[in-house]
Amino acid sequence: MESSLCPKMCGVRAGRWATPGWWRGEEPCSSPPPGGADTEAVVTEQLPPQSEPRLTLHLLCLQLTLCLLCCLQLTMAKRLQAQRLDGIDYSPRVEFVQLASEEADVVNLGQGFPDFSPPEFAVEAFQHAVSGDFMLNQYTKAFGYPPLTKILASFFGKLLGQEIDPLKNVLVTVGAYGALFTAFQALVDEGDEVIIIEPFFDCYEPMTLMAGGRPVFVSLKPSPTQKGEPDSSSNWQLDPTELASKFTSRTKAFILNTPNNPLGKVFSKEELELVASLCQQHDVVCISDEVYQWMVFDGFQHISIASLPGMWERTLTIGSAGKTFSVTGWKVGWVLGPDSLMKHLRTVHQNSVYHCATQGQAAVAQSFEREQLHFGRPSSYFVQLPQYIQRCRDHMIQSLQSMGFRPVTPQGSYFLITDISDFKNKMPDLPGAADEPYDRRFVKWMIKNKDESTLRAMDQKLQKWKAELTP
Repeated sequence: MESSLCPKMCGVRAGRWATPGWWRGEEPCSSPPPGGADTEAVVTEQLPPQSEPRLTLHLLCLQLTLCLLCCLQLTMAKRLQAQRLDGIDYSPRVEFVQLASEEADVVNLGQGFPDFSPPEFAVEAFQHAVSGDFMLNQYTKAFGYPPLTKILASFFGKLLGQEIDPLKNVLVTVGAYGALFTAFQALVDEGDEVIIIEPFFDCYEPMTLMAGGRPVFVSLKPSPTQKGEPDSSSNWQLDPTELASKFTSRTKAFILNTPNNPLGKVFSKEELELVASLCQQHDVVCISDEVYQWMVFDGFQHISIASLPGMWERTLTIGSAGKTFSVTGWKVGWVLGPDSLMKHLRTVHQNSVYHCATQGQAAVAQSFEREQLHFGRPSSYFVQLPQYIQRCRDHMIQSLQSMGFRPVTPQGSYFLITDISDFKNKMPDLPGAADEPYDRRFVKWMIKNKDESTLRAMDQKLQKWKAELTP
């Protein structure tokens, strides 16, 4: 029986040949076979009759596979990635999660998920969904598990002052991240401009670019504070004139995030009314990311822009069970909005993920049903959660201030930012690439720690730095 390799295959040259016993792993012969180096190799060893057909089949499969790989290598020399991926391959969250997984002793102070247990009723709801009705192991309706879309319509309908149709005005997605991606893909077209408020959640820009849009940035700017006076996210404001200048005939969407990640700003009614007025004046859709709406501190109040006059018709309101019930791994999110917008999101959804995990949806539905009964009472998780997060926030603020940092006290979310310029003056050189921004190198250096308790680890790390910096 004869066997030859494709002469185009990378690394396989004429002159490679088989010898008796090569199929058992023996070394090939170093002398060319009769007829010269370019002739086909011939296996002459006599094999048991029952094994020869099987070996022949394996040789043929190997030959075909190698030839196929050769052809693939030749054709894949062309550009592989779509142009819409250019420039968006880096994600700081992916980098730092990878860093945390590689380092055994780290304190991850950056990623948006809690390090405490979810409420007991949510865990029990998930356990019931997994061990109860066996049909919850199967598909449900593509746009949302009916009990979940029904409770979302009822719960948020009261908050937004709308009669929400569970079938037309609610879409359940793979987390709020999936809701954002679906919205961008459904509404943003080539050349459309999308206004993004800085600082912003890092996915807004790449999602705009992937949809073919052009991000347009407008910055929140801090108001001056007296020396020694603590800064607050409420001091960071949009300049009305600058904001208005960002709207053009090409503006398709405005991205609102309140409470804001990473600043923690909760937009006031007056600020939302300004945004609403400009969106209506320029016929712009508002994509409102409100995943932290239950984490609001110090007596501030979260207001959904869709509840303002004339805004329901042009707003997509996005929420997250992960942030609402501290279960980010469930990846259940939703979008609420008018059918005129939602029908386009449903088109993207049905032609991409199509369906979200049924059991997770069932657990979220049961959790909302429980919260609806306790809403506004001390027993409500939506009352207890911000109280706990505020205590953690206050602890971090005090620890950072004790080191000489100038943190910006957030009104909401579980993020805060801090001014590290004084620290940079004392320690200008940190490990990392020369062209890597200082704040990124600072965070990488900061998170390495050996303590199990996040806040206690932070305290110890900060006090250690303080001792090192003290002359």
